[in-house]
Amino acid sequence: MLHHFIRTVSHIPLPEKFTYPFCYTPHPLCLIAAEELQAYIGTQTQWREELSRGKMFGVLVVRTYTGEVGYLAAFSGILAGSNRHPGFVPPIYDLLRPEEFFRKEEDEITAINRRIDRLRTRPEYLGAKELLRSETEQSETELAEMKRQMTVAKAERDRRRLVAANEIDLAQMIRESQFQKAEYKRTERAWNQRLSGRKNEIEAYEREIELLCTERKQRSAALQRKLFEHFRLLNAAGEERNLCRIFDEDSGKVPPAGAGECAAPKLLQYAYQQGLHPVAMAEFWWGDSPKTEIRRHGFFYPSCKGKCGPILRFMLQGLAVDPDPLSLPVGTSVALEIVYEDDTLLVVDKPAGLLSVPGKGDADSVYRRVRQKYPEADGPMVVHRLDMATSGLLLVAKTKEVHQDLQAQFANRSIKKRYVAVLDGAIIKTEKETKPIAEKAILIAKETVLTKKTAKAERTGNTGRIELPLCLNPLDRPRQMVSSEHGKEAITEYQIISESERITSESENTFNESNRIDESERSINESRKYTRIIFYPLTGRTHQLRVHAAHPEGLGCPILGDELYGKKADRLYLHAEYIEFRHPIYGDILCIQKEADFHKKI
Repeated sequence: MLHHFIRTVSHIPLPEKFTYPFCYTPHPLCLIAAEELQAYIGTQTQWREELSRGKMFGVLVVRTYTGEVGYLAAFSGILAGSNRHPGFVPPIYDLLRPEEFFRKEEDEITAINRRIDRLRTRPEYLGAKELLRSETEQSETELAEMKRQMTVAKAERDRRRLVAANEIDLAQMIRESQFQKAEYKRTERAWNQRLSGRKNEIEAYEREIELLCTERKQRSAALQRKLFEHFRLLNAAGEERNLCRIFDEDSGKVPPAGAGECAAPKLLQYAYQQGLHPVAMAEFWWGDSPKTEIRRHGFFYPSCKGKCGPILRFMLQGLAVDPDPLSLPVGTSVALEIVYEDDTLLVVDKPAGLLSVPGKGDADSVYRRVRQKYPEADGPMVVHRLDMATSGLLLVAKTKEVHQDLQAQFANRSIKKRYVAVLDGAIIKTEKETKPIAEKAILIAKETVLTKKTAKAERTGNTGRIELPLCLNPLDRPRQMVSSEHGKEAITEYQIISESERITSESENTFNESNRIDESERSINESRKYTRIIFYPLTGRTHQLRVHAAHPEGLGCPILGDELYGKKADRLYLHAEYIEFRHPIYGDILCIQKEADFHKKI
């Protein structure tokens, strides 16, 4: 399974520490290994259809006990119905082997599923449900008509009481009223008895279905736990744990489905079993982008934290690992510029790399700095947030009342914001129509340029609108995902300012002194293609602009320097350059603007 590099790599020094798997820039050796693996994948025509739907692959650069450097390859999950393919490391546990318990017990669960399906499609069951529906409607119609007639009759009796007040007539009217009410009750009881019989008939089927569903759930849970117990993983210190114990000791949670089947654990497990020393690792996506997550063909991505977080934290014990780049102190030397200030609020220009609020720890942040500057201020102060990597205008309140008023303006969407960004590439063509944004957007840029082209119409100008609901990816925090079922409304309007193509620097394919420069680390001046764009977020979801830019159903082009949804650069080229709001005290409209520090680069 050990692959020898086709290219000469002896001039590339090995890293001092192993890759931190949840945030990294691929080492040059990993880039070369990935290129060689991708070339091999391209020759496997039998996988072409499956790979077109997308799959994660991984490479692990290793050193043998003799000092030889090579690499291992792996894929996540199953490929072409099998866990085993030449050139790839085997699974940690092959649940697809016919002699294994998994296949047998899975067949039993499948048989239960078939029984459930047969019960749910049984003509007697479906017929009873249809009769209940139609008879319920019939009963509601009949009883409603009786109530209408009772109302009309009562009105007539009220009229008669005014003109006939003798005791005989009054007694007759009372008997009429009592008879109608009794008749309504008799009819209602008859319908209830009839419908109750229908419900009992249906409930008999549904109890049987429910019992089977409970049995399926119990057997599935037992099978999953038994399966996880067979996943016995190693670490660099020579220790062994099964999946259940790893997750229990790490977070106290049950392992999610598919845990242990990703590329990274497979690679490390095989390396430890064969006495190979892990040097560096990288994972990349191959194929079309999925509908929910941001995955682009050929891009490198960190390991998911939900499935692989506890696993890799265990498996890397005993190795010297790079620190988490996001945990390192950032922004402490960058001054916090005050763009506007009065006695009740201020607007600051948050630099890229500085947190808006400290989070769980006491890290440097806008909140910490303004709290130190204004120790007498009451209330939360920071009104809204920007991603740590995003720069730009941030509202800060000096009083609790002003803070509440500004938050209310955000809630009713009366505050207007404008972001400038640089996209890492040209916007792809799409079949979706673009929609014009507010006329105010025209004031932002003087020139009119071309934007997305549809397959069904001519170009629609330089504006558009994106509506993709967003929610947190529970298995890969803090990444967001698109979900029509669980996502919250997220709307972004945009305007293309310019598109450009530049000649790639001759030094692009060479390594610097630390041998860590690659395509993902190019500065904007070395980018071959980029698009300058303005965003107008109408909602304020986490990572909204970043996901809307990168997702294939959005712009299909990530923001330059977006490590979560694109590629690393010297910074995230996203800046909140304009904010407009009503002053909570004085009532006038304030329009604050601050140009991005990368403005002159583009």
